[in-house]
Amino acid sequence: MYLCIDFDGTIVDHRYPDIGEPVPGAIQWLKRLHKCGGRIILFTMRSDQAGRMLLTDAVNYLRREGVELYGINRNPDQDSWTASPKAYGELYIDDAAFGCPLIFPRKFARPCVDWKKVGPQVEHMILSRG
Repeated sequence: MYLCIDFDGTIVDHRYPDIGEPVPGAIQWLKRLHKCGGRIILFTMRSDQAGRMLLTDAVNYLRREGVELYGINRNPDQDSWTASPKAYGELYIDDAAFGCPLIFPRKFARPCVDWKKVGPQVEHMILSRG
């Protein structure tokens, strides 16, 4: 299953252009979802331009945390059937998505994804595909 995952507010607290504290449970669930067969695509507005390596910083953060990425702002498997710049995913996880369960940890700038609810549901979806 292709999982397009936002960064700020989904994996880390909103502290753009800095990288905020990790959202509770995010890193652990991303690793677990990968082990279940999830293909994680980082799907973020962060970019590298004007001497600022904001996308590279996010990718390096995830690598240091042991999160394996299948793609970065694109799904490499879609190149054979479309030239669309939108990353193809079967599921998009984003704190700004309508209906996404949110929590508001103390000292966080804004609400963020509630991985205690999202993680198990996504894991079930992946494993149900058999």
